Amino acid sequence: MSALGTLEELPLSYRQSLTDLNLLPLWPSLRNFLPYEKPIRETAPVLWRYDDIRPLLLQAGELTPIEKAERRVLVLANPGLGLEKVRATPTIYLGLQLILPGETAPNHRHTPSAIRFAVEGAGAYTVVEGEKLPMERGDLILTPPKLWHEHGHEGTGPVIWLDALDLPLIHDIEASYCIDGATQTLANVPDSSQTSYRRAGLLPYAALDQQKRDFPLLRFPWSDVREALMAYAQGCGPVEPIRLAYINPETGAECLPTLGFSALMLRPSEEVALKRRSASAIFHIIEGGGDANVDGTELTWSEADTFAAPTHADIRIRNGSSKEPAFLFTVDDAPMQRRLGIYEEFSNVPDGV
Repeated sequence: MSALGTLEELPLSYRQSLTDLNLLPLWPSLRNFLPYEKPIRETAPVLWRYDDIRPLLLQAGELTPIEKAERRVLVLANPGLGLEKVRATPTIYLGLQLILPGETAPNHRHTPSAIRFAVEGAGAYTVVEGEKLPMERGDLILTPPKLWHEHGHEGTGPVIWLDALDLPLIHDIEASYCIDGATQTLANVPDSSQTSYRRAGLLPYAALDQQKRDFPLLRFPWSDVREALMAYAQGCGPVEPIRLAYINPETGAECLPTLGFSALMLRPSEEVALKRRSASAIFHIIEGGGDANVDGTELTWSEADTFAAPTHADIRIRNGSSKEPAFLFTVDDAPMQRRLGIYEEFSNVPDGV
């Protein structure tokens, strides 16, 4: 391939004429936008240790009342992208949020898609469109785009959860905003994870004839997901990853339009090599400890830690315990890439083998 022309090869007067008309030549920077074989990636494989973050988050609870914070969050920012960009990967925002007993985070709705993944504590809840959703450790709570949601805490002790949003994407296309609202009126029934969608493969009969809903299930209890992983593991081969996807139970599609979620179980001492994918991803440890290798970067993780992997990353994850399984929750941007028609998976087997 021949080398492309450089900007410096062009006469200064010509470059100035282009600048005056808000123009620029593409060819000097073409490979920055269309590199060969693999994208240029600035996202760093990075680990955020919960034991380091938790004291600072609790201190934030002392320094800043909820009325001055609205959402009391410490952002998990990727240094490769720049801390000021407030993003863990190019499309995924992460934050650890603290709510204290008796506090409420006011009702609002916004254009970014969001989820809450409960990390610590009991007694908190999220209300989405009038549905009160308990937040127990390991539970996944959806707050889809443009739906009203608020948080509260009726228990004792701090409650902390992980926020994940497609905020970088929505912000960069200049479509991110929120609207405040009055406190919601609660529906006088348990959330649908306890009533309508208790078992995979079973739906309310009326759902067969009604129009399929975008977000029929808003809470995925960890107790159910953990049990499903343990059962699924019984039928998995020794090298097959034990991984389950969170889906819309009425359509079988991903829960949210831009973000995908899954739970991964590692048997005692197990090491898995995940398929290289075009999607970026976040891994949050629910139970256990171990290590990971992300594009050659070694990361040692413990319970409640979180780490990021860039697009097209080679990822190996190992359970450090010889006796107990480890469980990880993942967030990725595969649904967005599928809708754009650019999602890819690559074989772990080298060419020619």
